Parts: sequence; C-alpha cells; structure tokens
Amino acid sequence: MTSDTSPHESLGSIAEGNAPVLEELLAMNLDSLVNSGLDANTYFLVRLAALVAMDAAPVSYALTLGIAADAGVTLEQAQSTLVAIAPVVGSARVASAAGNILRALLGAAALADEGIPGPRTS
Repeated sequence: MTSDTSPHESLGSIAEGNAPVLEELLAMNLDSLVNSGLDANTYFLVRLAALVAMDAAPVSYALTLGIAADAGVTLEQAQSTLVAIAPVVGSARVASAAGNILRALLGAAALADEGIPGPRTS
C-alpha cells in the first residue's frame, strides 16, 4: 500500500499539531520527569547518557535535547555529560552520539527553514 502524501505535506501535518506519536512520546517523557523525583537538569542529562549508551537515533536526541534546552540544560552541561560517560561507554559510542546529535540539530534547522517547528512541550 502506498501513500499519496508527500514528505512536505506530512511535515506540515505535524507542524499543525497532527502528530500523535510525537505527542505520546512527549507525554511519556513528561510523566517520567515528574515520577523520577529528579530536578529537570539532572533528569535530562541522565536521559542523554542513556541515549548515548543505547546508540540512539538522531530523532531521539532531537526530542530529548529540545525539551532539555527548554528546561535550561546548557550545551556545556550536555558536553560535560558526554565527557563523564566516555570512559564507561567508550569513545566510539560518544563519537557516534556526537554525529547523531549533529544530524538532529541539522534536521531541526532544516525544518525551521521550512517554517516547521521542532518538537516542543509548549
């Protein structure tokens, strides 16, 4: 079965709020923040470390880092987290994460250039 919907139309649909999968992922993340008992910065840095450990896809970094930035996590804190976990997960895993984070940022910039906002909590 093929779809007649172009990628641009699909992204436009997401920008208009028709993104049930992304909305559910965001809701799950918000629930786990409250349930964790951690402050927001610690929570998102722990999640960043977990994403690196599992060699997550760029979209996972985009979702997490977008919300983390909204919560006040700085680039320096994210970089420090990568430095702290490198001896445990290995340099290859951190290098892979850095590449996936870059791809996530470039993807978000490309969407913004098209007038399509990235995932946010508000």
